[in-house]
Amino acid sequence: MLNQRASGILLHPTSLPGKYGAGDFGSAAYQFIDWLVEAGQTYWQILPLGKIGPGNSPYMSSSAFAGNILLIDLEDLVKLGFLTQQDLLPEPGFSAERVDFGLLHVYHMQRLHRAAQAFFSGTKMQGAYRKFCTTEQDWLEDYALFMAIAEHENWRDWNCWPKELAQRSSVALRKVKKQLAEKVNFWKFCQWCFARQWFLLKSYANRHGVEIIGDMPIFVAYQSADVWAHQELFKLDKKGSPTVVAGVPPDYFSETGQLWGNPLYRWNIHQQTGFSWWIARLRHALKLADVVRIDHFRGFVAYWEVEAKALNAINGKWKKCPGDPLFKAFKKAFPELPIIAEDLGLITPDVIALRDKFKLPGMCILQFAFGDGEGNFYLPHHYQPNIVAYTGTHDNDTTVGWWHTLSERDKTFAQQYLSSDGHSIHWDMMRALSKSAANTVIFPMQDVLGLSGEHRMNYPGKPEGNWEWRFSWEQLKPEFTRALAAMSVEYKRTPGRSDTELDV
Repeated sequence: MLNQRASGILLHPTSLPGKYGAGDFGSAAYQFIDWLVEAGQTYWQILPLGKIGPGNSPYMSSSAFAGNILLIDLEDLVKLGFLTQQDLLPEPGFSAERVDFGLLHVYHMQRLHRAAQAFFSGTKMQGAYRKFCTTEQDWLEDYALFMAIAEHENWRDWNCWPKELAQRSSVALRKVKKQLAEKVNFWKFCQWCFARQWFLLKSYANRHGVEIIGDMPIFVAYQSADVWAHQELFKLDKKGSPTVVAGVPPDYFSETGQLWGNPLYRWNIHQQTGFSWWIARLRHALKLADVVRIDHFRGFVAYWEVEAKALNAINGKWKKCPGDPLFKAFKKAFPELPIIAEDLGLITPDVIALRDKFKLPGMCILQFAFGDGEGNFYLPHHYQPNIVAYTGTHDNDTTVGWWHTLSERDKTFAQQYLSSDGHSIHWDMMRALSKSAANTVIFPMQDVLGLSGEHRMNYPGKPEGNWEWRFSWEQLKPEFTRALAAMSVEYKRTPGRSDTELDV
């Protein structure tokens, strides 16, 4: 896996077209897979599939295992008889260009509640539902109960719940599970719907020669079933509050660093358990995807620890992590280790050593390549086969947007290096990646469409307005598809080819 020349597209499902406020696992997702095949692409890379958190970020989920139920295809629930066509009258406020997460949440949750009520009132597919609940019980029980209590407690942080629930008294949990049984069942039903639809979609992709590249954040949100159910695994005080939180120091994206706010791990406890929670987490991620990109890989060597009360990430400090024992445990559990190491940011030799010891492909971003002359590591002539190369990621500007903010000095160098006049810089950048030695190259959908910076997915450090971008089929002109397919053929990235080398 990732050892043959191929290319793919970075697009989160929420960015797909559709009538119900955001992209989902419905017909547009299948149409997108068909387009990937037509365009000669092998990979569909997505962002984390978990429930969105503060700022609508998919990197701050309430569970490391549960899926984002706003991705459930409502039309499928009509076909199953759990909703009626009348239930799906569109919300007038929905936009085809941006996701309004507030409207999306209200619309979908109302319909999911109706669907759950119809499901539990009947007999259809009860066996499949029960089988799912049994198979996934190790995480599903805690998740469903956590969500039911959180809703009952008006979504207050779990350390503000009644003490016996926050500290997980067995007597209190049995009592509240009976009291909130209907809510608990609702959350289980939604996860069953999510899983059923996603695995049907993934199966369709795989049958058509498209593999899914998933994304696993290194950290989890504080307000999550994982932290509540496994408090011993996190750096918390006696009241359950974080003592320190995650972030990164000042960097390319922010002069004050990024204060993520996630609780940090008690790595010594994880190691004592043989990293059992991590192995379960990666096993689940590898069910959802064929390859998993692990976000913030450098955090497995050393992570930036910030006091919980800090206002920014400037005054943090580096703390060591037992990354080598962790990845040995991963390797034992998953011999192929189909992982991409997101090794961007402040990378030190020990991070490179950990990545290379386990033969993990790292990432190269072409937008980072044009500031230091020919010696810049991100220039394609430096690439080795075992990397994954991008024009940009979800955290970068679109290539067209980036180009318009580039200094004249860097533009001149880029034009010379790429043999480009700058008028189709996104295609010139994609071509430079395609003809490189990198086995795997990924293009954000915005670059295929040639979109400006207002269409970027995320702006790190900006608290609002992220993750909202959507495309339309009208933007996807036939000539773009033909050009992408031709590029795949020209540079031997067509699915099914055995060529693993190219003279560059």
